[in-house]
Amino acid sequence: MNTTPATEPLTMAVPKGRLLDQTIEFFESCGLSFSFEKRSLVAHETSGLLKLILVKNSDLPVYVKHGIAGMGISGEDTLYESGTEFYQLYTFNFGATHMCLCCREDYDPSMDQRQLAVATKFTRFARDYFHGQGIPVEIIRLGGSVELAPVLGLAPYIVDLVETGSTLRANKLKVTKTLAEIQVRLICNPAYYKLHFDRINAFITRLQGITTLEMPKNE
Repeated sequence: MNTTPATEPLTMAVPKGRLLDQTIEFFESCGLSFSFEKRSLVAHETSGLLKLILVKNSDLPVYVKHGIAGMGISGEDTLYESGTEFYQLYTFNFGATHMCLCCREDYDPSMDQRQLAVATKFTRFARDYFHGQGIPVEIIRLGGSVELAPVLGLAPYIVDLVETGSTLRANKLKVTKTLAEIQVRLICNPAYYKLHFDRINAFITRLQGITTLEMPKNE
């Protein structure tokens, strides 16, 4: 577990890509601006409050778990798949999406066998969801474009994140059921939170724009 003096910036892991852009825009609306060096994976808030560490989305929980970054911004899907417990300190008003069960537009559900075959990146979520419903399921793990699975006949169903549905429509797929709403959370390593309690609370209060703060929820 890394520890830093109170005068050093709070550290936060942020996934590269679309979520990073939304995070920077949100922070700027709170009066926080960042200085990026060319091709650098680290960005500093200009007042010295925060240091952002840019990481791959799926790696983010690992960096926060091991204290390389004390805090992180992540979707609930990534957190669930990691199986790691963090303090969840704040829910952002951007980046929300849905975890959905999808199939081909022309697929007939009467063709379903006793055991569903589902292709997905989100194997832990899918397995837990269907087992919780008492539905036998075969989970096929894919790391790439899961939309190909129904198109090529690997599996009739996929479980995937759906935001606008444009990718589904482009591949002649449809949502058959929304399984969960996925939100973006500010998470914190529990030991890091205890070490920097006052500064982290002040930071979250700034994000909320209010003067009160609930204690963190360990999920």
